Amino acid sequence: MHSSASASLRSSTADPLQRPLHPSRDSLAPPPATGAWRTVCALGVAQIVSWGTLFYTIAVLGPPMRDELGIGDIALFGSFTAGLLVSGLVSPFVGRRIDAHGGRQVLAAGSILGALAMTVLAIAAQPLVMVAGWLLAGMAMAACLYDPAFATMHRIAGTSYRRAVTALTLFGGFASTVFWPLSQYLLDSFGWRAAFGTYAVLHLVVCLPLHVFFVPGSAPASSSPTDVTTSTLEQVARGSMVWLATALSLAAFLGSALAAHVIGLMTSSGLSARDAVLIGSLIGPMQVAGRVVEFAVGRRLHTLAVGTLAFALMATALALLTQVRGVWIAAIAFAILYGGSNGVMTIVRGTVPAELFGQRGYGSLLGRLALPQFLAKAMAPVTLALLFSFDPTRTTALYALALTALAALFAYRLAIRAR
Repeated sequence: MHSSASASLRSSTADPLQRPLHPSRDSLAPPPATGAWRTVCALGVAQIVSWGTLFYTIAVLGPPMRDELGIGDIALFGSFTAGLLVSGLVSPFVGRRIDAHGGRQVLAAGSILGALAMTVLAIAAQPLVMVAGWLLAGMAMAACLYDPAFATMHRIAGTSYRRAVTALTLFGGFASTVFWPLSQYLLDSFGWRAAFGTYAVLHLVVCLPLHVFFVPGSAPASSSPTDVTTSTLEQVARGSMVWLATALSLAAFLGSALAAHVIGLMTSSGLSARDAVLIGSLIGPMQVAGRVVEFAVGRRLHTLAVGTLAFALMATALALLTQVRGVWIAAIAFAILYGGSNGVMTIVRGTVPAELFGQRGYGSLLGRLALPQFLAKAMAPVTLALLFSFDPTRTTALYALALTALAALFAYRLAIRAR
């Protein structure tokens, strides 16, 4: 048994950029099933609603909620951060459930939890109820955002998995585009409570039926998730797993930190507030553009090479941000490179683990990788804000972010070599 495992490991440690593009021999993924792309479209619509309501609403609906409940920003965003922490803690369990029973039950449960979270937030009359709502939202995120959707598609898309992941992220890229304006309209017309109530209904009448009727719920035809996790993750690829988790967590930290502070960083670098907002608005479209390019030409590149490119572009973008100093062309170059790399990074999260570790127990694998990413994402905004208190010019913060991006690239390359 040990000799065959060793032989398998030796065969997988060849230069990953020279490996064939087809799935590994131990793949459990079936050929693309009839209707798999209908499932992609159904999950894509559900992703727009789930991201738009669970993650993006706080930017628009949070301030009026804060004012009516008589709390401060720390309590508001602290409760949202607590929800992200809960999401990370729940993710490994979610992955194991998908391995054992398929994605239908998990995603459907996520829609129900999402509806419950939105309802609790809509009726919140005191801070503790609001905190409960965001904690429920965190549980819903773990069950119905990208990672469980990726694990679900991995079971049914077969050799089309990589393109399915890209297509799914193309849908998700429109969540803020749709739900920020929608949230503002509902807020202006009916108030923030009605907006959350509307989103509860969307989870029940849009997401839940899509998850129930378009997602297969079959069980795997292989060993139990526990056996697979032990052999594949802990015995065979412990070092590579640690380095990949580090790389993805650093990327998640950067994404969350910049989402909260990029405008302030650009204005402190000499741009006017108006120019900083206009340039910052390029990041979202560039994320979608990066995913479109990956969908169109990505199969000409190896999955691991796409990951290297994404991390390298992110490091280059952060290096450019340190050199803005009032030069708007440098800021535009940063926005283009960072947006494109951040868009492709989501695809890397869903595809590179399969290339490095094989396709057995994939839900558990993604769940384990999601845990440190959610923790990093939750802590990033406050960590950078604390750094600002010791760095009024924010110069040190800019260089710290650039070094973090370089460290992420270094960790990713070590993950490949450690295989």
